[in-house]
Amino acid sequence: MKVTSQNGISVYTVSGSNTTRSLPDWVVKKRKRSLKNDVEWQNRIELIQDFEFEEASQCIRVSEDGEYAMATGTYKPQHHTYHLPSLSLKYSRHHISLNLTFELLSSDYTKSIHLQADRSIEFHTPMGCHYTIRIPRYGRALAYQSTRAEVVVPAEGKEIYRLDLEAGRFLKPFEAEEGVKCVESVAVAERSHGLLAFGTDQGTVEFFDPRVRSRIGVLGLPVQTYSSNEEGEKRASAVTALKYHPSGLTLATGSHTGIVTLYDIRSPNPLLVKDQQYGFPIQNLEFLHTKASAFSSEPKVLSADKRIIKIWDQQTGAPWTSIEPTVDINDVCVVPDSGMIFTANEGPEMHSFFIPQLGPAPKWCSFLDSLTEEMAEAHLNDPDSYAATGGVDAETVTTYDNYKFLTKSELEKLNLDHLIGKSKAEGGAGGVLRPYMHGYFVDQRLYEEAKLIADPFEWERERRNLIRQKIEKERESRIRSKPIPKVKVNKRLAERIAAQEEKERLRAAKKAARKAAGHDSEEEEEEVVKKAPVKEDKNVPVTKKSLLEDDRFKALFENPEFAIDENTLEFRQLNPSTKPQAGQSSSSASRHGRTAAESEEDHSDNSSSDGFSDSSDNESVPSDAEGGASKKRSRKQTGESRSTKKEPEMRISTQSYHARKPNNKMHNEKSFETRMKGYNPKERQRKTKEVGGEKEISWVASRGSGRPKQGGTGGNDEGRDMGRKVPRGKDERRSASGNVMRNQGR
Repeated sequence: MKVTSQNGISVYTVSGSNTTRSLPDWVVKKRKRSLKNDVEWQNRIELIQDFEFEEASQCIRVSEDGEYAMATGTYKPQHHTYHLPSLSLKYSRHHISLNLTFELLSSDYTKSIHLQADRSIEFHTPMGCHYTIRIPRYGRALAYQSTRAEVVVPAEGKEIYRLDLEAGRFLKPFEAEEGVKCVESVAVAERSHGLLAFGTDQGTVEFFDPRVRSRIGVLGLPVQTYSSNEEGEKRASAVTALKYHPSGLTLATGSHTGIVTLYDIRSPNPLLVKDQQYGFPIQNLEFLHTKASAFSSEPKVLSADKRIIKIWDQQTGAPWTSIEPTVDINDVCVVPDSGMIFTANEGPEMHSFFIPQLGPAPKWCSFLDSLTEEMAEAHLNDPDSYAATGGVDAETVTTYDNYKFLTKSELEKLNLDHLIGKSKAEGGAGGVLRPYMHGYFVDQRLYEEAKLIADPFEWERERRNLIRQKIEKERESRIRSKPIPKVKVNKRLAERIAAQEEKERLRAAKKAARKAAGHDSEEEEEEVVKKAPVKEDKNVPVTKKSLLEDDRFKALFENPEFAIDENTLEFRQLNPSTKPQAGQSSSSASRHGRTAAESEEDHSDNSSSDGFSDSSDNESVPSDAEGGASKKRSRKQTGESRSTKKEPEMRISTQSYHARKPNNKMHNEKSFETRMKGYNPKERQRKTKEVGGEKEISWVASRGSGRPKQGGTGGNDEGRDMGRKVPRGKDERRSASGNVMRNQGR
């Protein structure tokens, strides 16, 4: 909470910009660890929940009973209703167009009337928008006469529209003088004579009596309120604000040039002319009373433009205090019978100010009284909140309720133990050192100064720690080479095991970091893990012993008998994605001999290469002796690398097919074009007397034969006699290529 002092008057900024930072819940959870050291956040006071709009607030009102507050704002156009005793938002409602101003028709929030920017007037109840009506011209202001149940709407032009809420119809409008182009403001003497006052763009104030329904007088503003045009001529400025005193005898007017004038309505001569000194149009005027003593009060006037709020004496015009927010002001509302002031302004947050000398805190936030009293006692330059003494130079003081708890032994180390038990008059700390439980609360500023005096080299140590932390942070971003395990054999296996164990250790460190941070949601944990760098913590307990250090597997990395040959078939089948290391010899294979699977693979490779090899017309099938010799030579060449072996190629025939037709030149050719040259489908149909293409195969019983006979065509001699076995050689393989579709071109 921020406090400013001018002319000995303390003004406390309870909520608004530069006092509290209203953060979303998800941001608070995400930054809760960093916000622990944020003094401004820790000392915030959120007076009313959601006391803000998305972009800006336009107008604010407090109900007559003092329990509700209603405010309008944007964007999107909406209004909020707050229940002050519960310090929370009751409901929010959106509008079609921007709200200019509104009035509460009842003593609470249940009935309200809103003037919109699209020439419409909306009537709202707790259930929603009750009714909408439009006026002929754009409205400028709004006023309500509770004694007559009439709404008065000044607008562009010289007409002032009147709406009878009891009859539900428009009444004959009031008309301003000739030459008036716009009626800017309105005031109603509600608790006295009931006269209506209207401010025009010509710098005049016109009075109407609703009982006779006619104009009864015109008041011209003094020359001081005139403004100069581009040609240098003086002309009257528009009256932008009007306000009656509760007695009804004094009228305050505010001009477009920032001049406030006080009138006695019984005389055309002004009582007082006050310059706001900023040159902006006056937006709000209020009559206030301050307590000079227990039995008397002094009348004050509040005037506000978009830059500053000034409170000054009604009799002399002497400044009393002022409030200057950091954003532009749109509307000002004083909470009845209290020192609380609300403002609607540009920016998301609406402001609330508390002036103890203006009045006590409202009953729904009575804790502000005790809080401001404690802050006034704690700060030496802050005068008593309820004292009416003057003479203190105007100054601005910022106070934070920030204390450090210290035990008696810690006070002795800081050489502050002599302040214990001494009052402020005796040279003690007074409100700075406060006893609490087994220690004392010390002002944070005093603690920092005493700590610096007691240990002047602390900053040097802190500086070294910061430098060391920065260097360590830069080191973490560097690319480090992974340590290579020192083993005699199976080096690649050791590297894979070490990488897997390192990954598991880092995962355990991440889990421990999340647990120590104490995050509430899983989404936050995932986000923290992604953003926050994981530091290698060697203190994380290891659940199991490393395989490289286990004595049971020690021989696996030291004894050459356990060396793993990555070129063997078994290794390739178990690790298909592992690429064998280049230049590695298969010494283990030569030592231990070949397995049955390797022999079968070499046998199949030799057979396939013989069957798929190119052959010429003079080439014939090798004999058994030559075949046996070739097998022996292939077995001797098993030490060669797999990468040097010729890659397999697709052929149109197999060994069994060549064995049956070794001299058929057509089937020995590889190209499809050569094979189709001698193919005649008509001749094939004439021989078989059946149609080619899709065929149906059936079994037909025949006499004198114990075997079934296959019907249809398609296939060679072996394919037609399904029951007869075709003898094959010892080294021949059964071919699956002798089917109907493959042998169609025979």
